[in-house]
Amino acid sequence: MDFSFISRAIPLYVQAAGLTIRIAAAGILLSSAVGLACAVIRYEKIPVLNAAAAAYVELSRNTPLLIQLFFLYFALPRLGVKLSSQQCCVIGLTFLGGSYMEETFRSALAAVSRVQIEAGQCVGLRRMQIIRFIVLPQAFSVSVPGFCANVMFLIKETSVFSAVAVADLMYVAKDLIGLYYKTDEALVLLVASYFILLLPVTIAGAWAERRLRHAQFGG
Repeated sequence: MDFSFISRAIPLYVQAAGLTIRIAAAGILLSSAVGLACAVIRYEKIPVLNAAAAAYVELSRNTPLLIQLFFLYFALPRLGVKLSSQQCCVIGLTFLGGSYMEETFRSALAAVSRVQIEAGQCVGLRRMQIIRFIVLPQAFSVSVPGFCANVMFLIKETSVFSAVAVADLMYVAKDLIGLYYKTDEALVLLVASYFILLLPVTIAGAWAERRLRHAQFGG
């Protein structure tokens, strides 16, 4: 193991990790918004939109992110739509993540007791008020474990971004292996980089889950 090479390569991984985090953060935020919107549409069974949301979820979940990126990066320019590599990655991550977030949020919405909804109707709340003030707050606490799992999944999915010339962690690792044949060193740094990125998400998710579980009992 060449530790002098590792010390020289660390700044490259730090820079690549910064880019990975920025793209992942944008994709996670947008996919959360898309997932929540689709979950509410399917929970409420809004005509036409419900079918469109269901079709989107099936298309997204049953196609790999790499194929989606290839379509955005190589096929769209033939149709006159040109996107940068980073834009393709954000859109692809949003398209994929939105369907997983939708399933998590929809199951959380369905977990809210019917009695809670009927109680809101008894005090004269409108349907959207029930959703906003009764259903969503309770569904949020239920969705935390699934949401954190989705966040970790999407961060790990960023490893395919190098296929569309984004200088992320995988791109740097492959570049160093190709240039210097330092396979062990490059892969050790790659594994360490993803571990450092994902460990805080795991810890934060576990902490949030404990807090919300205790809050249900007034703790």
